[in-house]
Order: sequence, then structure tokens, then C-alpha cells
Amino acid sequence: MTIPAFGLGTFRLQDDVVIHSVKTALELGYRTIDTAQIYENEAAVGQAIAENGAARGDLFITTKIWIDNLSAEKLIPSLKESLAKLRTGYIDLTLIHWPSPGSAVSVKESMLALMAAKEAGLTRQIGISNFPIALMKEAIDAVGVENIATNQIELHPFLQNRQVVDFAKKNGLHITSYMTLAYGEALKDEVINTIAQKHKATPAQVVLAWAMKLGYAVIPSSTKRENLASNMTAVDLQLDDQDMANIAALDRHQRLVSPEGLAPDWD
Repeated sequence: MTIPAFGLGTFRLQDDVVIHSVKTALELGYRTIDTAQIYENEAAVGQAIAENGAARGDLFITTKIWIDNLSAEKLIPSLKESLAKLRTGYIDLTLIHWPSPGSAVSVKESMLALMAAKEAGLTRQIGISNFPIALMKEAIDAVGVENIATNQIELHPFLQNRQVVDFAKKNGLHITSYMTLAYGEALKDEVINTIAQKHKATPAQVVLAWAMKLGYAVIPSSTKRENLASNMTAVDLQLDDQDMANIAALDRHQRLVSPEGLAPDWD
């Protein structure tokens, strides 16, 4: 199995807002949806999917295990709760959302518990999120790189995370980009706007196309139908080598997500 290149993120969307976003996205043709236990919206996402009526086999649903549930005794029960909320018999991709702070639960213990969940049919694929190189090594040592579908990391024009990306590529580990639009800051950038004008595209389409051309999966979120529809067409936008070089030069190591007490030692 592979990770779809384009999907819908639901971070910070809850209740009627996330229901509307997911239902609108599904109506437009989205089939990949990313959620997480800590988003507290799994039940609403499940409701939106049920009300839309999309065939489960056509969907790719990702959820993420919160740090409180990373131990061997808690991971599978928590995943079963997620399944109930999402109204599904299996998850397509289950990630460790953040490494256990202070290694309270070892990467090996969590990865082996995820593997057990996969073997039990609760999830089709497993992976990691917010893992720097040292912890990627631990995850690979625990279950083998062939069993890690992706590392979902903050990655946008201002934080291109090249050390982590280079290590992942060298080891055959796929990358999913979150925060790809940098909380909307990338849409204001002069270089990106110039490229957008050149291609008669939106700045968001340019940034998403840039990430996908580099081989990353993207999961932008939106509550507006026009933006959801517009973002989808980024899949068809072809940037040239000069466009890619110009965006590559925007990297300034600007990390936007690094919660105190939760973030690992970044590369």
C-alpha cells in the first residue's frame, strides 16, 4: 500500500465545523482524511463520513495515537475507541502522534504495539509523526523500515527540514508534510505569489504542488468550499525547475509547531 499524495487535514476543526469541512470535501471528491485522538473530532469525522455515504473501501483514513496511549497496554484499547468514534472496522494508517516525552514509553514499545494492532486488522498501515532522525532510527530498529508507511512532519517553504528528509529518503521512508501552508504565511510570500501569477494559479496551489513534486503527501485543511476545491487542483499543477529552486531558497528554518514539554530534540 502507499500513502495518497493529497488529502484533507482536520487539525483545529471540531463539531459542526469539521462535519461541514469533511462533508464538503467528500462531495468535491476528497477520499483521504487525516484526524487524531487529541483533535477531539474523530466522532464528528465519523458522523460526516456516515452522512455522506462514501464507500469505506474508497476512503483512506488516518488517525494518530496520543502520548497518553503509547504504552503496550493502552495503545490498542485507545485505537479501538477511535474505531468506534470513526464508525469503521479499521484505520488505513495509524501514527504515533508525538514521541513519548522524556521517553516515558520507549519507541520500541509503541511501535511493537502498533505492529500488533496491524496484525490484528485494526489498522492497515502504521507510521510515525514528529520524529527526528534519532527516533526514526529507533522506530526502524523496532519494526523495520518496510513497516513504517510515513513520518508526518512540519514541512513548508520556510521549514524544509532537509536533514530529516534526507535521512528518510536514504532509508526509503516516505514523508507527509503538515502545516504545508505555514498557517497561511506562505500565501503572502512574494516569491510564491510571483510563481502563482506565472502559472495562473493560487499561492496555495503553488505551495502544495511544490511539496507533492518533492514526493511528500500533503493534508491541507479548509472550511471554505472554494478553497477545498481549489486546493485539489494543485495535483495537476506542474512547477518547473526554476520555480522549485526559487521556493527552495525560501528555507529559513522557521518552526511553527514545537510545544514545550512535548517536542523532541529537533534536527
